[in-house]
Amino acid sequence: MFEELGYDDVRTLLNSGNVVFTIRKAGSRDHAARVQKAIADHLGIQSRVAVLTRQEVADAVAANPFTSVADNPSRLLVLAFADPNVTAELKPLLKERWSPEALALGKRVAYLWCARGIGVSRLWAMVNRAIGDGGTARNMTTMNKLLAILDN
Repeated sequence: MFEELGYDDVRTLLNSGNVVFTIRKAGSRDHAARVQKAIADHLGIQSRVAVLTRQEVADAVAANPFTSVADNPSRLLVLAFADPNVTAELKPLLKERWSPEALALGKRVAYLWCARGIGVSRLWAMVNRAIGDGGTARNMTTMNKLLAILDN
């Protein structure tokens, strides 16, 4: 499907919904919207899509503000926004006390430390309520794997 859309070097990360690809021509096309529409057309599934450049993935991994507290990378989420303006929806949540969980905003991403697990996280529930379909999250383990694929 990605090759049909005109992308090259298409690779996937296991069965995780993550696709790495190269854009043939630079331009102002909204790649996330194109992919989202293709998924809906081909598979009949509505899915959130965020497209990040290799540099944005590397920056998100490097800027992780929870390296000293997040001892389980599967519980540390990086939430990528389709629209960077979505961060405004999360700013009020920064004023709340989440301990032992934690929230931080980065450039085009948010970091959610879900200390007891994502399924029981009050923070994750509130972030979902605040942004709706405004982004898609991956844990730090997946982000590191994506970065490794991008660097190969």
